[in-house]
Amino acid sequence: MTPPDAARPAEPLSRAELRRYARPLMVPEWLDAGAQERVRAARVLVVGAGGLGGPVIAGLAGAGVGELVIADGDTVDVSNLHRQLLYATSDVGRGKAAVAAARAQAINPFVRVRTLGFLDGPALAELVGQVDVVVDATDNFEARYAVADACMAADRVWVWGAAAGTTGMLSVFGPGPDGGRLGLRDVFPTPDGAESCAEAGVLGPVPNVVGHLMALEVLKVLGGVGRTAWGELWTWDALAGRERRLRLRAPAATPGT
Repeated sequence: MTPPDAARPAEPLSRAELRRYARPLMVPEWLDAGAQERVRAARVLVVGAGGLGGPVIAGLAGAGVGELVIADGDTVDVSNLHRQLLYATSDVGRGKAAVAAARAQAINPFVRVRTLGFLDGPALAELVGQVDVVVDATDNFEARYAVADACMAADRVWVWGAAAGTTGMLSVFGPGPDGGRLGLRDVFPTPDGAESCAEAGVLGPVPNVVGHLMALEVLKVLGGVGRTAWGELWTWDALAGRERRLRLRAPAATPGT
């Protein structure tokens, strides 16, 4: 998959950045691809700063993504704290986006952070068109479909994940490496049977594992390294310790489109 910022000029890393990113720069595939410079030049929108979005935000901030846009209109609740590790007891009642942004800046002051509340259709569509990659870390299918539709309309890659109970899943949607386009509605035409954490409960480590893997998918897309989960649905049963990768097929293009 071609990195979305490949055509953007990448400035050399400063001495301070070279020290900060010394460990990833020791990974040959990362160094040879010039991935750190691409990540530093990238803009990423993370929709949802909860159980999935928290580890995504922490992972991308640590990795040195140039600009993070965090969209979440919720406030921290005490029931979040067992799994949403960006937040402390003292944050209960505060806006998640603002607290998450402060944590991201504390992790890495080189990262620029913007915050937004809940996004309506036009605002979401406009913002998606301004970033390189979108992360859907929301917790309900109404929001998920809204993100999916905006990304498909803007021809943007987005990383999608879900976690509830003791199971998790993730995939990468949008334009693929072979020229195909695969969207959330192609895999889940309806939300039948889907449950949120509020409905099914969740063990704390489950969304954190999925969220960190989502962050890794974003870095692979931005850095142009490895094989992403595009065209696959990764599922994980935490209690059984079992994972599966289901192959997904992009729908055939309609003639004339």
